[in-house]
Amino acid sequence: MPIDPYILLLLATVGVAALFPARGTVADVASGASTAAIALLFFLYGARLSTREALDGLRHWRLHVTVLACTFVVFPLLGLAARGLVPVILTHPLYQGLLFLTLVPSTVQSSIAFTSMARGNVPAAICAGSFSSLVGIIATPLLAASLLGGSGGGFSADSLLKIVLQLLVPFLAGQFLRRWIGGFVTRHKKVLALVDRGSILLVVYTAFSQGMVQGIWHQVSPLRLGGLLVVETVILAAMLLLTWYGGKALGFGREDRITLQFAGSKKSLAAGLPMASVLFGPQASLAVLPLMLFHQMQLMVCAVIAKRRSHDPRPEVTGPEPAAASRTAVGTGTRSG
Repeated sequence: MPIDPYILLLLATVGVAALFPARGTVADVASGASTAAIALLFFLYGARLSTREALDGLRHWRLHVTVLACTFVVFPLLGLAARGLVPVILTHPLYQGLLFLTLVPSTVQSSIAFTSMARGNVPAAICAGSFSSLVGIIATPLLAASLLGGSGGGFSADSLLKIVLQLLVPFLAGQFLRRWIGGFVTRHKKVLALVDRGSILLVVYTAFSQGMVQGIWHQVSPLRLGGLLVVETVILAAMLLLTWYGGKALGFGREDRITLQFAGSKKSLAAGLPMASVLFGPQASLAVLPLMLFHQMQLMVCAVIAKRRSHDPRPEVTGPEPAAASRTAVGTGTRSG
């Protein structure tokens, strides 16, 4: 059961925000830096994403459409179904965060890593993650505005404009400049990965500082957190089972079913945190809590599944041997006759 070290950093950042929340001028500076960090994040996403590789994967369109349907249709339906748990198990703010979690695009890196570990279709996992990221830039904010609109902390034309300016414009700028800066991004991907993670930590610190100043953490009790974990466990289990057995029902082979299971059952913390900061504003700290918990849970569970799948027996290549046996049998029959 691996513990993602980055989750520990995120939790440490939450602790720092709880003990030393940004106030006054410091809060204004942190907010401005967080806005710039979000724009930088999505600029780098655009600069890294190879649209040519994504388009090359269109040949396997059935698998990719199925992954997108799991990510942006089935997941949100499960999130909407959880509305019946309010207020008995979930508070309304926690439910909003849970529903937002179901709208976030799939992961890229971990889906590829687990697919490779389980001996699945790695090229398809790369394309599936790329498609999900591309679609999520538009689909997640629109779904959030639609499903969380009247009660989601002020979704409006102004909120969608912020999404366009802070997320979509930098992403498209990165895509446009990729031909000139793509080599630089590839050569320095380790350094830029640290920039990514540092930017997300800043976003988390700003969001949780705002939550502490406004006192919204008094709304969450250990019992409510336990209920949230149970609900997320059920959702993750449902998606893992649906993607595996649904893939079989749709006629996908073993390698494609592995890709579908890992790409179709996971949610991206890296994409979801900045989006939540833009969409929810001061309420972002509660909105991202379900996503942070789900992220760690999916890593732990998928790591176990991937390890078990890696021990599956390899399919035997039996084609040439029956042919050879057939030729021998024919020859024997000729000699005996």
